[in-house]
Amino acid sequence: MKDKILIAYSIPPQGLLELEKDFDLIYPDKEFFSTEELIERIPGCIALLSIFNKEIPKEVIEAGKQLKIISNYGVGFNNIDIETAGKKGIVVCNTPEAVCEPTAELCLALILSLSRGIAKCHYGLKTNPDFEWGVMKNLGSGLHGKTLGIVGMGKIGKSVAKKAEAFGMKVVYYNRNKIDNSSYQYLNFTDLLEQSDVVSLNCPLTDETHHLIGEKELELMKDTALLINTARGPVVNEQELVDALKRNTIAGAALDVFEHEPKIHPELLQMENVVVVPHIGTATIETRIEMGKEASENIISFLIDGKEKNRVN
Repeated sequence: MKDKILIAYSIPPQGLLELEKDFDLIYPDKEFFSTEELIERIPGCIALLSIFNKEIPKEVIEAGKQLKIISNYGVGFNNIDIETAGKKGIVVCNTPEAVCEPTAELCLALILSLSRGIAKCHYGLKTNPDFEWGVMKNLGSGLHGKTLGIVGMGKIGKSVAKKAEAFGMKVVYYNRNKIDNSSYQYLNFTDLLEQSDVVSLNCPLTDETHHLIGEKELELMKDTALLINTARGPVVNEQELVDALKRNTIAGAALDVFEHEPKIHPELLQMENVVVVPHIGTATIETRIEMGKEASENIISFLIDGKEKNRVN
């Protein structure tokens, strides 16, 4: 009999082929297992492959009598009760490599869409037959020579920086720890907000970064500045962002993540200087398969090879 692994969500099976060789995988019949279904099925499982947008609460973890590892399909792991997992000696891992490039690509796409008014013009042309064309109409702002401030210079932040340089942007960064031998200028948080034309949030969600951006921080930014969030929704105080946009404190925002997703503050949906997408930072079929492979490697490495890979607790 093979040990059982519970797969919380219907992800592409191509990414789990190596895992299938040594383990019995339990997939949901529908899109995902509910919390109650996870609690019912997890007692006989040695591992759980969870997904970034579905909560793994204390009750699920405590029901895992044989559970040794949770491999989260995603770089964020705030969906998991890390404290309970730690108390039970359960290893928690994530998939930081697979998500890096697609998230960085989306970040640049959001910057371009917002700065050049692409989403606004697209919507206008498709919905308004009288949408105005003209030499001095629909003016955006270019990126060449502008300063991009990256908050969180991890793998994704570094990839964003490299891509932004190709557009001729100057890159500065703020990180919890200054990076040795970095080719980019380190600024303290206040200076970064004051000097950047575009602020990109690429930090994890922690107690320290919850509501990292609120009224005070937005007031520090240039009134021509753009805010980009491809990190986690609660890094930004959404109501205070709405208020700042209404006051023209900053020029615009582009968001892939939201404080109470899938709910979005209704006023954000009405603003022409806001671009919103439904948490698609890693949403390519290639990435979904690679995330499955990386999540599988975490489990195989730990259970078969006795090595911890991408551990976060």
